[in-house]
Amino acid sequence: MELRQLAYFVAVAEERNFTRAAEKVHVAQPGVSAQIRRLERELGQELLDRSGRSVRLTEAGAAVLPYARAALAAVEGARLAVGELTGLLRGHVAVGTVTSHNVDLPGLLAEFHQAHPAVEITLTEATSDELLAGLRTGRLDAAIVSVGATTPPGVELEVITDQPIVAAVGHDHELAAHSVISLDTLRGRALISLPRGTGLRTRIDEACTAAGFTPHIAFEASDPEVLAQLAERGLGAAILPGAFAEARSDRLRTLRIDRPALRGRLAFAWRAQGPSGPAGRALVERARTTLGGRPAPAPGSATG
Repeated sequence: MELRQLAYFVAVAEERNFTRAAEKVHVAQPGVSAQIRRLERELGQELLDRSGRSVRLTEAGAAVLPYARAALAAVEGARLAVGELTGLLRGHVAVGTVTSHNVDLPGLLAEFHQAHPAVEITLTEATSDELLAGLRTGRLDAAIVSVGATTPPGVELEVITDQPIVAAVGHDHELAAHSVISLDTLRGRALISLPRGTGLRTRIDEACTAAGFTPHIAFEASDPEVLAQLAERGLGAAILPGAFAEARSDRLRTLRIDRPALRGRLAFAWRAQGPSGPAGRALVERARTTLGGRPAPAPGSATG
């Protein structure tokens, strides 16, 4: 049994796809398949069910997976321990981010890389729900996410911005005569929103459910600028961050939502138990120092 076989097996188990797993470990897909087959022959059991569209763990595979992860973590821990003794931080940090925000994440990662050139950094873009799940499972060390007024379970936050969530309509829309509306005003109306799983969409879904109705989402798009364009053309009320909508006042009428007021926060998040290794902890500390003193961003922050 070889460590690379365990690494390939864990990658396929996490990605549920041999091609994506091969890309993750930077090995040709046939090589990954061959090594996992060798591992299965040595153990005398199939670890993966390859019969469906996605790869699934067999019962034996589910039993082996935690031990494979523990073995890989132990080896990584040994490397990190030696690195700490020599004063050179090594390892890997996995970072995630939502779309459409004004945080200088590339600058933060570049500064971290300059300080710790032996640390490998990977960056993933996804929805807030996906990123929070990645933090809880340890797949990510840190992420920029969009959250509500309460801190999600299993993570800690450094809040970057806190702003209202508003409705925005074209100047010819029937609601354009108002500056403030109740949430109930949106009942039954065509709404334009980010997809499910994004922080902003979660806020409006939760608020409408609490008010006793399901929002009528007529249009979805992952780019907030597309939401603004659809609203500008009279296709409904776009649900947007307040600063983003206000910056487009020449095209949109911003309607503050009251009773209840909705707010969204952009935050740098990490697992409550802390990142698993020294490299992750170092990144979190640097980010908290950098982002904690960050001035208010220009309009257009956090939507994902």
